Amino acid sequence: MAAEIEQTAKDIAKIKEQEAALHLDRLDAETVWRLGTLVREMAVERGHAIAIEIRRGHTPVFLATFDGITANNMDWVRKKANSTLYFERSTYSMGLDFKQRGITVSSRYGLPEKDYATDGGCFPLRVKHVGVVGCLTISGLDQRADHELAVEAICKLLGKNYKELAL
Repeated sequence: MAAEIEQTAKDIAKIKEQEAALHLDRLDAETVWRLGTLVREMAVERGHAIAIEIRRGHTPVFLATFDGITANNMDWVRKKANSTLYFERSTYSMGLDFKQRGITVSSRYGLPEKDYATDGGCFPLRVKHVGVVGCLTISGLDQRADHELAVEAICKLLGKNYKELAL
């Protein structure tokens, strides 16, 4: 139990580092396309069956799915994106933090769990000197893997060393 608590604290700290380091210059149509196709190419290479969505604000501007993705996956994408855009944090960080504190989006913030989820896989897209302007959401793997695939893709897009930022 102590090891799990220690690992959770390390992961939360590392995710804060990821969020501080991974800021885009812009989130225009070209950047969205490059990021979305990069995630898709990584998924194809690794044989992942996932859903990928990128939002600018609350508007989906990129969507790709693989065979085997269901309406349930797409509902998770929606709920994760809602949470990231509301709290301006990655859902994996929120999920770890909330579990540690014994709270939920419903119990602490009054948000309906049918519309908000803190399972990993949604990462905020911040533009330098602006703030959170969108999010990248992945669904279909376990929540830690969804999160890390998003971080790895953003690192590649930005030319950052993923190994230094990986959980």
